[in-house]
Amino acid sequence: MLEKLSFIENRYKELGKKIIDPEIINKTSEWQRLVKEHAEIEPIVMKYREYNKTIETLEEDKEMLKENLDDEMKELLKEEVAENEKAIKSLEEELKILLIPKDPNDEKNVIVEIRAGAGGDEAGLFAGDLLRMYSRYAERQGWKVEIMSTSEQGVGGFKEAIFMIKGNGAYSKLKYESGVHRVQRVPETESSGRIHTSTSTVAVLPEAEDIDIEINASDIRVDVYRSSGNGGQSVNTTDSAVRLTHIPTGMVVSCQDEKSQHKNKDKAMKILKSRLYDKMMREQHDEIAQERRSQVGSGDRSERIRTYNFPQGRITDHRINKTVHRLDSFLDGELDEMIDALVTSDQAEKLKQVG
Repeated sequence: MLEKLSFIENRYKELGKKIIDPEIINKTSEWQRLVKEHAEIEPIVMKYREYNKTIETLEEDKEMLKENLDDEMKELLKEEVAENEKAIKSLEEELKILLIPKDPNDEKNVIVEIRAGAGGDEAGLFAGDLLRMYSRYAERQGWKVEIMSTSEQGVGGFKEAIFMIKGNGAYSKLKYESGVHRVQRVPETESSGRIHTSTSTVAVLPEAEDIDIEINASDIRVDVYRSSGNGGQSVNTTDSAVRLTHIPTGMVVSCQDEKSQHKNKDKAMKILKSRLYDKMMREQHDEIAQERRSQVGSGDRSERIRTYNFPQGRITDHRINKTVHRLDSFLDGELDEMIDALVTSDQAEKLKQVG
């Protein structure tokens, strides 16, 4: 670990010289890349320097204890030695966490796709509850929510809802939400009061930027048609709805929420790019040996990750065996306790790999 930290500090010094070099400043894209790298490793270097300073102080105190000192001075030095030894252990743990490889997507916006699963109308209503839950969470974080595409059910739920959440670090928090969410409750339509179990699936995709993925125009077939509402009735008199088909993969994205064909095409392209980028990332992850993959962060879409039990007012995340007993506030977007626990568990898993 110390060798790695020493290398990072040397790299930090080297970058510090490069980003003030007039020749490099004139090369805008290269300069921006180096500035970004410098900023990313700065917290590690500052913590490493604090660690070295604390070790230096500890060694000085130990040397002083060998001298002929009065009892009071010795006691003070012993206290300082104990404090610094404790601080060094704490700094080592902090440095280990800082050395965990960063997910390159962590700071990105996300596209969230929620789909009703098993359970008929009740699954659609639950999909609507999840849409509201993530929207409220985003609001609490100061992030912006933009609806991309929705397909409603007649009873007020959703067959599918796709939306973008824009905000720094959105992916770092929400990437653990991918998977099957299960709800256990008595539906409003159920006269006998029996508990039903329904599911909805959530997929969280990092927003793909142009530098992440390139799509050839010749690989996309564009179809336009009139948008329709519930029951199939036309809700627009022009061909504003857009369907994009990515020919090499067969991936299809439709968008009809906007009245403008251009806006629908733009939204559909964002969704398509993010799905293709996510597919590419997953294929890369699958090449990594199973024992090196974080169990929490794998985001297996077929995995049942969480149960929302209404009769008992609890939410249980099955990956980390954590239960929260405040269902109403959780569905109102108070997800921090659960998400923080998932982040901590993921870090602990990755620390084993670093250590």
